[in-house]
Amino acid sequence: MTRAGRTVHGILLVLALLFGAAPAAAERLVISASQPDVRITSNFTGAELVLFGVAEGTSSGPYDVAITVRGPQETAVTWRKSHILGIWLNTDSRTFLDTPSYLVVATNRPATAIASAEILRREQIGLARNILIQRVGPDFADVVPDDSFRAAFLRIKASEGLYEEQPEGVRFLSDTAFRATFALPGRARPGRYEVSAKLFRDGAMQAQAHTTFTIQKAGFEASLAEFAERDGLLYGLAVACGALLVGFAANLLFRRD
Repeated sequence: MTRAGRTVHGILLVLALLFGAAPAAAERLVISASQPDVRITSNFTGAELVLFGVAEGTSSGPYDVAITVRGPQETAVTWRKSHILGIWLNTDSRTFLDTPSYLVVATNRPATAIASAEILRREQIGLARNILIQRVGPDFADVVPDDSFRAAFLRIKASEGLYEEQPEGVRFLSDTAFRATFALPGRARPGRYEVSAKLFRDGAMQAQAHTTFTIQKAGFEASLAEFAERDGLLYGLAVACGALLVGFAANLLFRRD
């Protein structure tokens, strides 16, 4: 074989290794949110977000899907109360750093039936498996799931409608198409929300997709919030003057001669 022939043969061999050994078409996940922007007005009491998705590939399933929605990060403090001399007092606290203000995990069936505990922990599927960094003295750590402060934090968030786990929250419309519905409470923080969807088959993750949506103030509330952030001093003076005017008007209306 000539030198040129050996070169062509080597190129063909490399191409065969790169493309011939790979599967003809790997699974691909596509998702889309019903509302890319959620507007908060004066009568905002919450909203409903619907997420649609479809799995594309050579296989028709059966598939499992896990979807996680995370809101803007915040720092929160959980307190422990103790009964001292007949009075309940805050005696200890734990600070949670950069935690999601909103966290909902939805799956088409219980997460433990989808994949192994190791995979679920690595992919942070489920409230108990999401990393929540705490300040413990001078250190920072994600403590064990049954830590009392962590349990209290999750319980408080759940009672506010901000944290939730939906073991049957994903519904398949066909073998490859699915949808999930997420409730956004009235106290959901404005900002950018991250949506992560992961596709499983036979306990192994096949594909994942990401999208975002935004909650933002609109109308007079948005203008007032922008004014307060841009001109804090003027906003404070305006509020003080408004309070004085209201007090003066109330005095005129209700004074006794």
